[in-house]
Amino acid sequence: MASTAINTADYRQQLDEKAERIQNIFDDFETPELEVFASPAEHYRMRAEFRVWHEGEDLYYVMFNQETREKYRVDQFPAASRVINDLMPLLIEALKPSHTLRHKLFQVDFLSTLSGEILVSLLYHRQLDEAWETEAKALKQRLNDEGFNLNIIGRARKMKIIIDRDFVVEKLNVFGQSLTYKQVENSFTQPNGEVAQKMLEWAVDCTLDSEGDLLELYCGNGNFSLALAKNFDRVLATELAKPSVDSAQYNIAVNDIDNVQIIRMSAEDFTDAMEGKREFRRLKDQNVDLQSYNCNTIFVDPPRSGMDEGTCRMVQGYERIMYISCNPDTLKENLEILSQTHRITRFALFDQFPYTHHMEAGVFLERK
Repeated sequence: MASTAINTADYRQQLDEKAERIQNIFDDFETPELEVFASPAEHYRMRAEFRVWHEGEDLYYVMFNQETREKYRVDQFPAASRVINDLMPLLIEALKPSHTLRHKLFQVDFLSTLSGEILVSLLYHRQLDEAWETEAKALKQRLNDEGFNLNIIGRARKMKIIIDRDFVVEKLNVFGQSLTYKQVENSFTQPNGEVAQKMLEWAVDCTLDSEGDLLELYCGNGNFSLALAKNFDRVLATELAKPSVDSAQYNIAVNDIDNVQIIRMSAEDFTDAMEGKREFRRLKDQNVDLQSYNCNTIFVDPPRSGMDEGTCRMVQGYERIMYISCNPDTLKENLEILSQTHRITRFALFDQFPYTHHMEAGVFLERK
């Protein structure tokens, strides 16, 4: 049985090497002792994607070597969650005898949760019909009878068929508080559930003594907004992607949190609104009075490209800055500006992606 092996004995060494590397990157800055948050050594990824290979009557998952582009068969994937690994062989065996379900199937995506839910997306190079939908419903029932909490999506060009729902509901534990999150297929979610919980706890711990309100840019589905709400009078959060905003609104309601407001807006537009450069109808439509907020703390979790200079300058206006970064290089660039006015008082490494060069960092800055 083919497996993409992980040498778990090497985990601590690779984490130590990452810690040394990230400290070297930020050598030019005065940083406190690095806080290192480890991942489980295996079964840490809540998402996985596999191409599907057709070989006569056989059908199996494959991945490709990123350097050589050679394909290799994958029957188990130890990096992925246990529920993904449990489902992988049962799903492929159920697909094999069905011409309707396997015909021109080229990819399978899995999205799972720590709470045990799983969503499977089947991607096709053909249009799907009622026969496909009928068999997909039967497949879902069969696998749920095996003990899974499963939903299915069929995708083809300009086509999406949802068998019941296109999201999972995750439950994350933050210092004993259970928070519920709607996570929609093809929307950004934290890939490593256990480390995501540690990130939320770190953020909550950093802001325990906060006063006033929190402003958050790039809030996604409200992942941090909800956990941090208890440390502030109010939270005002912005996000541009509509599916993420919709999920955030769902998450606010399901967690019964009444002091978080999400607005759909880019960080750049929000910067213009805060500086009074432009008026935005959406702020009026949502009855958002920016002047009523007393935000002493700002939280940013930007894309890999980091923040543009204008946003950095706006962020400097706050007493305290929390910055989560998926790219230490752009974080370093942004800190060249932020460190002019603020000092780093907390510094963290979150190992979201074990056995890879990727590093997730967190810094907490306070005005000098």
